[in-house]
Amino acid sequence: MDSEIPVRPELGDIVAGVDGSASARTAALWAAAEADLRGRSLHLVHAADSVRRATWTDADTIELLRDAGRDLLTETASAVRERFPDLAVAAGLSGDIPVGALRTEAGDTGTIVVGGRGLGGFPALLLGSVGLGVAARTQVPVIVVRGESERPDTGVVTAAVHEAGDLEWLLVAAAEADARKATLRLVSVWNVRTYVGSVVTMLDDLDALVRLRTDEVKDLAAGVVERYPHLNVTHHVEAGSSTPGILIEASGHTDLIVMGRGRRLLGVGPSLGRVAHALLHHAHCPVQIVSAAP
Repeated sequence: MDSEIPVRPELGDIVAGVDGSASARTAALWAAAEADLRGRSLHLVHAADSVRRATWTDADTIELLRDAGRDLLTETASAVRERFPDLAVAAGLSGDIPVGALRTEAGDTGTIVVGGRGLGGFPALLLGSVGLGVAARTQVPVIVVRGESERPDTGVVTAAVHEAGDLEWLLVAAAEADARKATLRLVSVWNVRTYVGSVVTMLDDLDALVRLRTDEVKDLAAGVVERYPHLNVTHHVEAGSSTPGILIEASGHTDLIVMGRGRRLLGVGPSLGRVAHALLHHAHCPVQIVSAAP
């Protein structure tokens, strides 16, 4: 193997955003369990946005906001330590906006965890702007905690694979499954609508596309097993007309669903496609977005 071949990734510390919402509290407790599984520390962050607010808000109000943030961090850290007394927990107040604060705290190696909705009062199905912001613009993995908090474990981590070049980010999903001693299930959706008017018109046998995709996913599974020989890895190609619908349905039977995030055309900035958006808003379990190689 040469240096270009992906190696087993090391799962880093967990950074959880705390904003006072019930969703963020649930996410912080989930993040604590994730940190405990990894044998890493948990960093709780509250972004008071005091630097920006100072341009129009008086000093007394800013200090009240900061005090409220400190109290929230203290209460959340206490709740975490009650459940995970041996977990290393740090709590920090930031004057930055939430997306910036979380990205700074995570650095180059952390994993960011946020709740499935914020304080904006939107319906429970909708993800808040902070979650979308970090998922779309952060190079480290981001996990949006969705689903029922007391949902029983399935013993499965699902990876939504798309193409032959997915191995690098897929190894993060493998590391997550390995930490849980869970099965890693690779799911790829073959959507005939993707090919209508292009490749399909040049093929006599439409099944050739399915066979090609199946071989690609099989090769990805082999690549994972090469690096995680004791991990149980299954793979499946699902034919259907709605990729988001199939993956959302699959999220109801897994503990975590992981997918790679690509880049916009011409390499200009990160991007969240429609499938990622659908999962982040409607999945039945936590969703992890991993930045794919440019």
